[in-house]
Amino acid sequence: MLSIIDCMKHRTELVVRTYECDMNGHVNNANYLHYLEYARHEYLKAIGFDFAGSIESGYGLYVTRIEIDYKRSAMLDDRLIIESAPVKKGAVSGVMEQSIRRGDDLVTLARVSWAFVDATGKPTRIPPELDVPGLSPA
Repeated sequence: MLSIIDCMKHRTELVVRTYECDMNGHVNNANYLHYLEYARHEYLKAIGFDFAGSIESGYGLYVTRIEIDYKRSAMLDDRLIIESAPVKKGAVSGVMEQSIRRGDDLVTLARVSWAFVDATGKPTRIPPELDVPGLSPA
């Protein structure tokens, strides 16, 4: 089972919009990927990682795998809280765990693997100037 470990956690909030829901009024499963992506970028900003600067320098962060456990449905106008925390980091890649909650209800758990790449998309070591402390678990 996935879990959020006790380390640096970042919280992002959002409200479910009409166009994110299917004909049954539930958030379409594909939209959880958008929520998680948005929260990861907010996390990177919070830890001081210059995502735009890394792209300009010829580097990037690629998602290599996402594992999602859907627990409950989110609905229109639900206020969701997404927690993001790093759980593993190597010289080239790492793993982040994320949860989506509606109040006390767990909606989704995700484990996201990522790799740092150069301009050709080839995995490469993170340059020291871009290797901020928050990329690693506490």
